[in-house]
Amino acid sequence: MSEPVSFRDRPLSFVRRSGRMTDGQERAWADLAPRYVLEAPRDEAATSVRPGAVISPRDVWGRDAALIVEVGSGQGHAIIHAASSRPEDDFLAVEVFTAGLARTMLNAEQAGIENLRLVEANAPEVLAHLLPAASVTELWVFFPDPWHKNKHNKRRLVTAEFASVAAATALRDGGVLRLATDWEQYARQMRDVLDAAPEFTRGFEGGWADRFDGRILTAFERKGARAGREIRDLVYVRRPRT
Repeated sequence: MSEPVSFRDRPLSFVRRSGRMTDGQERAWADLAPRYVLEAPRDEAATSVRPGAVISPRDVWGRDAALIVEVGSGQGHAIIHAASSRPEDDFLAVEVFTAGLARTMLNAEQAGIENLRLVEANAPEVLAHLLPAASVTELWVFFPDPWHKNKHNKRRLVTAEFASVAAATALRDGGVLRLATDWEQYARQMRDVLDAAPEFTRGFEGGWADRFDGRILTAFERKGARAGREIRDLVYVRRPRT
């Protein structure tokens, strides 16, 4: 049996901010985390996931349903909207910034959302170690940090390893990977990576996919558009396992 993949010897796609949470966010974490947050068994790092720490989605959500995972959920605007409009599906928000998770929980409670859970962890490790293989119906990567300086490109989330090890492991056969970015060079890199990944096939024709109508228009997306950056969507389908 091969050794489980370690992502800690690769450059991380994030730098954790040390900003202080507001009093409201602190209260949200204390009061709502037991209800919404999945405790990921850690390896050495604070945002790591220990190999073999697999959860049971049926036990977590209490039912069998399609599982949609958003990587880099920020303050949760997209996933809150999706979870409230698709109560028949289950949702998992993956984020490393505690304040964003706290805001997501506050909004989820206010909306009465029960089909959402959150995890504070490095996304590739969540996909490879925490979620069962072939358990995810849709995987969303919306506006990941572009790391637009050439010397920082190695920190980008969407790499060949992310595609073939993390995303391809977690997605079920026929599962959908949706991506969006407002940085053209990163969009082209993501397209090159996914086009070359043997586990995936394009779910669109032409240069770019149509805008995913299930993605709420956030202030972040509007800001990119106002700055003159075109929003580019991609969608790929997980090929059947042999």
